[in-house]
Amino acid sequence: MIELSHAASLRRNVLRRRLAVSVVAGIGLGIGAQALATTVTIAVPNNNDLIEMKKLSPVFEKTNPDIQLKWIVLEENVLRQRLTTDITTNGGQFDVSAIGTYEAPLWGKRGWLVPITGLPASYDLDDVLKSVRDGLSYGGTLYALPFNAESSMTFYRKDLFAAKGLTMPANPTYSQISELADKLNDRANGIYGICLRGKAGWGENMAFVSTLVNTYGGRYFDEKWDARVDSPEWKSAINFYVDLLKKDGPPGASSNGFNENLSLMTGGKCAIWVDATTAAGILYNKTESSVADKVGFAAAPTQVTPKGAHWLWSWSLAIPKTSKSQEAAKRFIAWATSKEYITLVGNDIGWASLPPGTRQSTYERPEYKQAAPFSEFVLNAIETANPNDSTLKKVPYTGVQYVGIPEFQSFGTLIGQQIAGALAGQISVDQALQAGQAAANRAVREAGYQK
Repeated sequence: MIELSHAASLRRNVLRRRLAVSVVAGIGLGIGAQALATTVTIAVPNNNDLIEMKKLSPVFEKTNPDIQLKWIVLEENVLRQRLTTDITTNGGQFDVSAIGTYEAPLWGKRGWLVPITGLPASYDLDDVLKSVRDGLSYGGTLYALPFNAESSMTFYRKDLFAAKGLTMPANPTYSQISELADKLNDRANGIYGICLRGKAGWGENMAFVSTLVNTYGGRYFDEKWDARVDSPEWKSAINFYVDLLKKDGPPGASSNGFNENLSLMTGGKCAIWVDATTAAGILYNKTESSVADKVGFAAAPTQVTPKGAHWLWSWSLAIPKTSKSQEAAKRFIAWATSKEYITLVGNDIGWASLPPGTRQSTYERPEYKQAAPFSEFVLNAIETANPNDSTLKKVPYTGVQYVGIPEFQSFGTLIGQQIAGALAGQISVDQALQAGQAAANRAVREAGYQK
C-alpha cells in the first residue's frame, strides 16, 4: 500500500508540473499574441455617431484579433487642431483620422493621405452616394471613406407651434424664423425661441454662419480674391444673427456648438433649431430625446437667395501616409463604413439613429423608412447641396460652408472668434467683420491668390 501510495504521489507531482508548464506556456502564447497585435490609433470627435462607433468596435476586434484599437476622442475644435498639426509635421500619431469634405481633397492633393483602393467587392463602393464620394476625392482618387454625411435643416417643436396656433413653412425665410422665434420665446419657463451655433470655430459657428451669409447674398471673396467679409451682405446677416440670439436664444449662446444645442433640443429647451441633418436621428430616438414625438422639420431657411442655404459635410475616415499600420487601418475603416456596421447600429440603438447620408441602401431599408420620417428629406438635402455653386455672385472657390483652400482653417477660425465676440457683446459686429476682412485678405495675399 505504501509503495502504491508513493507511486500515486509521484504521478500526481508529474501531472502538477506538466499542468503548470502548460499554463505558463498558454499565458506566454497569450502575451505573445497580444504583443504581435497591430495597434491602430483612431482620432475622432466627441459626437454621437462616432462615439457609437467606439462603443461597437469590440465587434471588430473580436473578428480581427490581430488588431488592437486605441481611441482618442476629442472636442471637435481640438481634434481638428491636433490632426492638422500632426499631418503637416509628419507626426505619425494617428492611423485613422476623422476628417471631412474640407480636408480630404486638400490633404489628398498634397500626398498626406493613403489613397483608398482595393476595397473588397462586398464593400460595394458604388452604393456610397456619388456626391459624398466626390467630396472626399481629388483628381478622381478617393482619399477617405464616409462614416456619415449631412446637410442642414430646420427642426422645430410641433407641440409648441400648435399651442400658439403657428405654422412652420416648408421652406422658411430667416425673416419668418425670426418672427416665429419671437412668438415662441418663453424664457420664464426655460423655452428659448431659437438655438443656433455660437461657439467659435471654422467648423462650429462658421458652418452655420457661412450658409446664413450665402443666403443673404454674401461671399468670402470676389473673383479677384479680394475679401468681402465686411460687405453690406455680411453686415446684414451677422447683425440679424446676433440680434436674434440675444433676443430669443439661450443665455451663453456664444459657447454653444452642435453638441450643446443638441442637448438643449433633446431636453425640450428649444422651439426652433437650425443645424446638421445628422441630429435628426437623435431627436427622433425615444431613448435619447425627450421630444422624440414632438419634433417637426423643414428646409434650412433662405433669405435673398436659396443658393448655399444648406451645407454639405461628411465625417469620414482617412489614413495618414505616416501611419505604420496602413493595412490594419484600412481593414478597420472598411468595417466602420460598411452595410454590416450600419445594421449593427440599428440593432444597438435603434433604426432612426443609423449613420445617415452615405449609402443608397440605407434609404431602401424598410426599418429605416419607418423609424426615420425625415430620411428622404435628408437625402434630398445632401444631394442638392452644391459646393460648386453656393453663392449669388461669382466666386473663385468651392465649398458651401467653407472656402476650399488650405488657408481657410486659419482665417475661418479667426472670423469665427470675432463673430463669437460680437455675440457675447465684447465687440461690435462692424469691428468683428473688419478684423475678419483683414485676416482673410492677409491670408490669400500671403498665399499668392491675389494678383
